[in-house]
Formats: sequence, C-alpha cells, structure tokens
Amino acid sequence: MWFPLLILALTVLPVAQGDEWPAAVIREAFSQSRTYFVRVVPGKSFGDTVGFSGAPKGPFATAEFYRLEKDRSYRLVATAPLLNPVAPAEFLVTDNGFLMTLDNWDNIGYGKVVAFYTPEGKTIRAYALSDLFSKSEIEAFDHSVSSIKWRKSAGSYVRPGGDTFNVTINDSGAVFIFEQSGAYQYCETLSHAEGPNARALGWPPQLPYAGRSRTRVRQFRSKKRILLHRGRRIRSRDLPFHTIALRIS
Repeated sequence: MWFPLLILALTVLPVAQGDEWPAAVIREAFSQSRTYFVRVVPGKSFGDTVGFSGAPKGPFATAEFYRLEKDRSYRLVATAPLLNPVAPAEFLVTDNGFLMTLDNWDNIGYGKVVAFYTPEGKTIRAYALSDLFSKSEIEAFDHSVSSIKWRKSAGSYVRPGGDTFNVTINDSGAVFIFEQSGAYQYCETLSHAEGPNARALGWPPQLPYAGRSRTRVRQFRSKKRILLHRGRRIRSRDLPFHTIALRIS
C-alpha cells in the first residue's frame, strides 16, 4: 500500500530542471568592424563551478586579444586570464577592442555574470548577479540545477555605434545597456503604472528632474539609481541622470 503511494508522491513533486552543456571549446568573437577579435581558450578549474564540488581546480579561461594591421593580418596584442573558471557562456567585442563576457560555462547566473576588459586584457569591472538585482528579483528568476535564467539567451549584442552592449532580460522590455567601462542603465516597463501598485512604484512622480515633469529620482544605499520616466523605470550605476533621460526620450 505504501509503495504505490510513494511512487505517486514522487511523480507529483517538483523536480529541478537539469542542465546539459557541450564541452567548452576554443571560440572567437569579432567586433562589428572586424578590426578586433578575441579568442577564448577554456580553463580547467571545474572545481570552482557550481555543481562540480570536488572536481580538480586549475587555471581559469584565457583570452587572446587580436587587432587588424595595415597589411590585413591580425596581430596578437595581449593574452590575459579571465574571471571564468572554465569559459564564459557568451562574449562580445566592441569596435575599439573592449571585451564583455557573460555568465559562466554550465553556470548561468553564478559567479561573475558580467565582466569587462580593456583591449590590453586588463579587468575593468565585474558584477555578480547580486550586484545587478535584489534578492527578491533573483528569487523570481527560473532556477535549474546549476543555473539562474536571468537573461534572454538570444538578446545580447553590441549596439549600433559599436561601443555599448545590450543585454535583454525578458520579453517585457527589461534591458541592460552597458558602457565599456561597466557603467550601466537598466530599463523596465512599468506595466501597472496607473494601477493599484502605482504609488509603491513611485508613480505618478511627484518631483521633476531637470525640468521634466514626469521623472522621479530615487537614491539607493548601493549607489544604484532609479529614474521613472514616461512609464519606464530606469536603474543605473555611474551614468549621469541627464544622459539616461536623453537616451530613453
């Protein structure tokens, strides 16, 4: 009697979704102008990834930075270690050689989820997921055995102009815009700006900023800032308010 009940219970209990990743391999990414490209050689520090406890640890991933020369050949400019134990899940290169890496092999959402490097391979800035989102926001993302699905897999690219990055978070319009320096703005649509939660979200705004009657500014302890502008909530780090307002106008 108890055995059939146990089988029934096991069939209805939620089970964490498993992750299947191909082996990490050497990959390259070119800038839009093809003036620069970066080659990433996988590391061997599997023991530093989530889900591989007890596995061997070793060197982290390595990036090789190349630049196009006048004779149309590419010259190796620098070789530098990355913050990824095995490899970044994705990486992008700007037209002046800056590198942005996204997430970690087999570990979306863990470790340094976004990192920035100069064309000479020096680390500029890196963020963990907790640097970009609150605890409640992170808990709301889909979780699997070894990943947190915090962004769209097909929504990351170098924006027109070649020196800023776009990272799409969801289908509702939430997006990060990163500068090469790592400064960012995070925009999301206030879908209930006129609803019962409007006051909790700070809408409608009561204080204008820079002469804009529909903008409100909040200051956070972490020095992250939020702007509410035309039904959009804007969170930023190290970017001037007027720059953000102009970009979303």
